[in-house]
Amino acid sequence: MRFARMRRAFGTAGRAAALALALAAPLAAADDGPTDARAVLPQVDVVGHYDNSIGSTDAASAGVITSRLIDDMPLLRPGNLLEYVPGMVVTQHSGSGKANQYFLRGFNLDHGTDFSTWVAGMPVNLRTHAHGQGYTDLNFLIPELITTVDYWKGPYYANVGDFGSAGGASMHVADRLKQNIALGTLGDFGYARALLAGTADAGPGAFTYGLEYMHNDGPWDVPEDFHKANGVLRYVLPVGASTVSVTGMAYSGRWTSTDQIPLRAVEEGLVGRYGSLNDTDGGSSQRYSLSLDARGPLAGGTYQTTAYWFRYKLDLFSDFTYFLDDPVNGDQFEQYDHRNVYGWTGSWTRDERWGAVPVSNTLGFEMRQDRIDPVGLYATVDRNRLSTTREDDVNEGSVGVYAQNDARLAPWMRSILGLRYDWYRFDVDSSTPENSGVRTAGIASPKMSLVFGPWDDTEYFVNAGYGFHSNDARGVTIKVDPSSGDPVDAATPLVRSKGAELGLRTAAIRNVQSSLALWYLRIASELVFVGDAGTTEAGRPSQRYGVEWNTRWRPLPWLYADLDVAWTHARFEDDAPEGSYIPGAPSAVIAAGVAVDGYGPWSAGLFMRYIGPYPLVEDDSVRSSSSTMFDAQVGYEIARNTRLRLDVFNLFDAKTNDIAYYYTSRLPGEPGAGVDDVHFHPAEKRSFRVTLAYRF
Repeated sequence: MRFARMRRAFGTAGRAAALALALAAPLAAADDGPTDARAVLPQVDVVGHYDNSIGSTDAASAGVITSRLIDDMPLLRPGNLLEYVPGMVVTQHSGSGKANQYFLRGFNLDHGTDFSTWVAGMPVNLRTHAHGQGYTDLNFLIPELITTVDYWKGPYYANVGDFGSAGGASMHVADRLKQNIALGTLGDFGYARALLAGTADAGPGAFTYGLEYMHNDGPWDVPEDFHKANGVLRYVLPVGASTVSVTGMAYSGRWTSTDQIPLRAVEEGLVGRYGSLNDTDGGSSQRYSLSLDARGPLAGGTYQTTAYWFRYKLDLFSDFTYFLDDPVNGDQFEQYDHRNVYGWTGSWTRDERWGAVPVSNTLGFEMRQDRIDPVGLYATVDRNRLSTTREDDVNEGSVGVYAQNDARLAPWMRSILGLRYDWYRFDVDSSTPENSGVRTAGIASPKMSLVFGPWDDTEYFVNAGYGFHSNDARGVTIKVDPSSGDPVDAATPLVRSKGAELGLRTAAIRNVQSSLALWYLRIASELVFVGDAGTTEAGRPSQRYGVEWNTRWRPLPWLYADLDVAWTHARFEDDAPEGSYIPGAPSAVIAAGVAVDGYGPWSAGLFMRYIGPYPLVEDDSVRSSSSTMFDAQVGYEIARNTRLRLDVFNLFDAKTNDIAYYYTSRLPGEPGAGVDDVHFHPAEKRSFRVTLAYRF
C-alpha cells in the first residue's frame, strides 16, 4: 500500500464537520474539567497504536498499526494480530493449528476469503485450498518480528488483486531489531512458549533471526496438545543505492481439535460446554518459504520487487455432522493439501510534472503459480481413510498488471486513478474424470480516489473501485457431484465486486485523531466451493453498506485510548423464499482499549471487543448471541532490560461463543434425517500467562 504524506493546511472550510466529529469521541468528551486545565497538557504526537495522521493514507478507512500496539495488547493467538484492524473480529471454531475465522464489514470471511493478507511481501491466502477458498493461516508469524501492519478496506487500490474486496493487511518483518530478546511464557492449560530473537551484523549486512517453540492444551476436555515450532532468518544487505534482503521462514504444528458442538448435546448432558464429540479430530500443518526482496532507485524512479517460493502442507480431520451421512462409521473426513507456490511481484514509481501538475506514476505486476499435488477429500474413521470422495492435482496460475496515476490537481485536491487487469488459468486433473478440465478467465478492475484538503487539520475522501475474488479451481471445472454423481453447475471463475466510500479524517482537536467512513460493497455472487463436501454451493448476489468510526486519543505521552465502532447492513439482493439475511454477518462490532506505556517501570492495558448478534439462517429466525470479551495486561521492569508481564484473557470469564452455525447433524439414536440445531464453539475460559523477557 502506497501512502502519500501531506502536512500542510489550507483554508477554513470544513471546520464545523471536523469539530463535530472529534468532539463526539466519548473518550475525549469524558473529560469535563475546565478548558484552561486541558490547555496545559503537553502537545504530544498522536501516533501511538496507530498512524492515522493527516495525509498518511488515500482513504479514511486505511491506516497503519504500529509495533507499540503489538507490544501493548495481549495476543491469544498469532492470527489475532488481524483483530487490530479496526472493525475486524478474529475467532476460532476448531483447533489452534487451524486458520482463524475472520469477520469484517458484514462478512463472515470464513478463513480468509475476501480479505487479502500479505507477510514479508508474500501472499498468505491459499486459493483452491482443501478447507476453504483464501485460507489464511498465520500460525507461522512471530509477533515480536512484526514492525508495522498496513491495512485497508474496500476494492479501491490498484496494487490489490484477488481476495481484496472487503479489505486486506500487509505485515512487515523487521530488517533489524533494536534489541535482542529472550523470553519465556507460562500459563494456564499447559501453555508454554520460548522465544529467542535478535540481529547480528555480518559483513556489510545484518542477519535478523527468530526461533520460537510453543505448546498449549487449551481449556478443552480433550487436551489440544498443540505443538508448534517457528523459525525466521532474514539477511539485509545494501547494494549500492539499493537494499536487498533474503528471508527464510519455517513452521510446523500439530494438534487435536475440539470442533463446534450441537447445543442439544450440551443441554441433554451428553457432552460438556468444552467437550468434544470426536476426540480424533485435529491435524498437522507445515509451511516453509524463501523470498528475495530488492528496492531502490531505477530509471529516474524507485522500484520494489519480491520473488518468493513456499511449500505448504495441511492434513486436517473434522467431524461436523457426526452420523448424518454414515450411520455406521460416522462422518469424520480428511482434507489434505500439499502445494508449492511460486510468485514474483514488483512495482516502479516515478515522480514528475505534467505541465504545472505534480504527478506520481506507478506500474506494477503480480505473478503466481500454485502447483497442488494433491488436494484431497477422504472419508475417515479415527484418522484412518475409508474412501476417497475426490482427489485432484491442480495447477493454477495468474498474472496481474496495474497502472496508477497520483496527481496533485490543486493545493487542496489529489486524484488517484488506477486500472488493474488479472488473468487466470485453472487446470484440474481429478479422480472423477468428468471434473477434470482447463478454463481461463480475465477481469479488469478500474479504481478511483479523490482526496480534498486538508483544511483545519481535516481531509475528505471519495473512493470507488471494482475488485474480485477467484473461485476454487475444482468448482470452476466441476460437472458432477463426486458423491452422488448428479450434475452440478460450475462456479464463475472470477467473481466481480464493486464498492464506494465517503470519508473524513480530522486532527482538529489537540491529541485526538478521528475518522469516519460511509461505505458500500456489492458482490455479484457468493457461490462457493465447499471443501467439506467436494462440490459447489449455490450463491446469490449480495450488498452491504455501513459506517465505521475510529478515534485515537493520546492525552499524555504515556497514555493511549482507542475506540472503533462499526455498523453494517448486509443482505442478499434477490428475493427468495428462504429470506434475504446473510448468515454470519454481524451488524455491530465495537472495540475499545486504554493502555499505559512507559509510566516509570510500569505498563498496563485493558481492551474490550463486542460483536453483536447475527443471523444464522436467511430468514433471521435463528440468531447468535452477542459476545463481549475483555483482555488485560500489566508489565513491570524488575531490572535493567528485564521485564515481567501478566496477560489475562477473558478477564471476566464470560460464557460466550467464538462462533455459531445452524445446520443439520445426527447424534446416535436420533432420526435418520438428523436434527436442525445451533452448533457453537465456546470462547476460551479466563486464563493467565506470565512472561519474563530479557532484552540485550
